[in-house]
Amino acid sequence: MMSMRTREEAVAMLEKLDMTQLISMFDLLPGTLFWIKDQDCRFIHANQLFVEHSGLRCISNILGQTDYAISPPQLARQYMSDDQKVMAGEIVTNRVELNMEPSGEFSWYSTSKRPLFDSHHNIIGSYGFTHSLEQSAQTLSNVEAIKAPVEFVRKNFHQEISVTELAEISFLSVSALERRFKKYLGKTPKQFINEIRLENARRKLIETRLPILEIANQCGFAEHSYFSRQFKSMFGVLPSDLREEVTRKVSTSDLDAIEQDQHL
Repeated sequence: MMSMRTREEAVAMLEKLDMTQLISMFDLLPGTLFWIKDQDCRFIHANQLFVEHSGLRCISNILGQTDYAISPPQLARQYMSDDQKVMAGEIVTNRVELNMEPSGEFSWYSTSKRPLFDSHHNIIGSYGFTHSLEQSAQTLSNVEAIKAPVEFVRKNFHQEISVTELAEISFLSVSALERRFKKYLGKTPKQFINEIRLENARRKLIETRLPILEIANQCGFAEHSYFSRQFKSMFGVLPSDLREEVTRKVSTSDLDAIEQDQHL
């Protein structure tokens, strides 16, 4: 048993530690993303792997930003909603969830989050860490019943998909499948199908020059007006406005490239 003096010495040593040195230790954990946020859900620190996973090269591009600056809107809303709950006293421990990779693909992660306290025990922010489960067969086996329908939706989002069909390939009843989706993804199967379709539509709008109507059809939306409403609800912008913004940025980049060539 640790003596009173030893405990006091340990506490004294911790108080002398440089916190930046302590925080930098998270860079040594393989495959682990770590971050700290203030009360307004703005990043005040992130480890190097988190920076790279966000598609950025330097932490200065993250500091002072919220998740909306580095994540798709639907995921940013989810992350910031989590932060608010954590700062209200809720904790998240090893929650299995589906997050987006830099490539745009989705992978399974295990996430933990905690409130951040000052020396007077006031909550001043939150912190958390997450790591990929793709290499952990044992952990993934626990969510195999939901992994199968998730993979099916990712591969077949362009066609008609019913919840009954997803339940059948999962060997679950519809109600059991819906409970699994709520537990691991925080949404219904129908909501998940819709979000996968919309995310793929967003990527096609940015990465291709296909007409918007064709993109809607390719992503499983038969009615254009419904597609536009759903797209704006999820991303806060109409498909036509996003396409216009992308086109404007590309045109500006082309002009910059031409000007650089002229100066060579």
